[in-house]
Parts: sequence; structure tokens; C-alpha cells
Amino acid sequence: MTREFDFYVVPTPIGNISDITLRAIETLKNVDFIACEDTRTTQKLLNHYNIKTKCISYHKFNEKERIEFFLRELNSGKKIALVSDAGTPLICDPGEIIIEELTKNGFSVTSLPGACAVSTFLSHIPRKGDEYTFIGFMPRKEEQIKELAKKHLLNNLVFYESPERIMKTLKIISIIRPNAQIAIGRELSKLFEEVVYDSISSVLERFKEGIKGEIVCMIYAEDENPLMKDFEFKVKELKNKGFKDKEISTILSTLYNVNKNKIYQIALNTEL
Repeated sequence: MTREFDFYVVPTPIGNISDITLRAIETLKNVDFIACEDTRTTQKLLNHYNIKTKCISYHKFNEKERIEFFLRELNSGKKIALVSDAGTPLICDPGEIIIEELTKNGFSVTSLPGACAVSTFLSHIPRKGDEYTFIGFMPRKEEQIKELAKKHLLNNLVFYESPERIMKTLKIISIIRPNAQIAIGRELSKLFEEVVYDSISSVLERFKEGIKGEIVCMIYAEDENPLMKDFEFKVKELKNKGFKDKEISTILSTLYNVNKNKIYQIALNTEL
């Protein structure tokens, strides 16, 4: 027996229609409405599992308009579920606005465990440690992409990208980080699923004729960062100002988005 809530965030399959939990199916059958990005996409899933619940559209263009409807229906005792076209809502999908409003108005909200492209991808690839930075979809402007590539030299950088843009994005990143190692996953959980781990130059060569399917990518952190010497200088300057090692690691990791523990190790090994 599970507790009842007013509003349910329900993950749906990212590709393979069987990747849905029994609890998700039960929830979608028992709520009064299902809010979804595209009613046509969601209806295919509902038909497959013989779910008769009414769908209402909820996407980035009508999020604010739907708030009044949600609040009114919930106040009348109705239960509502939120789904996206694929995966877990609010992970690069609409939902942030309504969750904030529901929380402000005292409604109970829960999120069900389930399919998510990021976690599926990260559990598939080799990597050291648990730390990574997920930025959602990569920005479109070249300078913004270059800035992110520089900013995350010491972080595993994970992002989504469309098949139409991924090659251009990787070419831009290769300008800043020509020796980068990357992992790229496409069509996860589907028939033509493919995950590749290689140098960025090899991946660009492999897919030079194009690539199909939804993309998740990770740019691996540099083992030896050319900026480390600069950080050693900054550490020494802050030590001269009287800051302690832990304070220095907090300051520099915040300002430059680098691993706090790595900065702390530099601070420990830097003498005045």
C-alpha cells in the first residue's frame, strides 16, 4: 500500500515501451487527469497499457496558463499526474513552474522512480568517481559552447544534444579540447542503441556521415589540466592573504567551477 498524494510526477519510457514501472501504470490509471507535453505521444503509451485516464496538454508554451486549472482541480479533490514525452519530467522537460506553485499552495507532490536518459547513460560508461555536471541541452552559440568546454576542464560534463547539432557541437569543443575523451550514447534502450567511448577526434571521424537518434554525451574531465599551474599561483596568493586551505578550496571551486577536493590538495601541498 502506498501513500496518496495530490500530484504525481511520473517517468515514462525513453524508448523501449516496456521500461515503465508497475507503480507508474497504476498511478496513471487512478489519477483524474494526466498532464502531458504531447497528448498524441502519451496516448500511444496509454493505449498500450489500456489506461483510459483523460489527457490534458501541458508544455512550455502553456505552463503558466495551466496553473489556475491545476489549482482549481486539486482544490476540488482531484488527483493529477505529470508526464513528459519520454523520461522523467523536469529533467529538461516542463514542470518546474507548476511544482513551485503546488509547493507554495500546500499540495502534496511526489516523484516516482523511473526511466531517465542521464542515469541510463552514466551507468553504461566507464568513469572515475561519482562527480559530474549535467547542463541539460548544450547552448547553440559557439562562444557559449567554448566557454563551457573551458569552464568544465576538471569536471565530467554531461549534456543532451540533437542529432542535427551534435557534430557541430563536438567540432567546437574539439577546438578548445582537441585531446578530450568523450562518451556518446544514442537510441538508448531502443533496437539500435549505441554507446561509444573514444577520443573526440575518433568520434568525429566515426560519425562524419551523420548520426541518428536522441543523444546523450559526456566530455571527460582532463587528467592533467593546463590551468593547474594558474591555480597553484592563486592558492599561494590567497594563503598570503591569510586564508586557510579549506577556505581557499571553497573560494576557488566556487569561482571557477572546479573540483573542491582537487583545489584542497593543491592548497595542502603549496607552501609559502
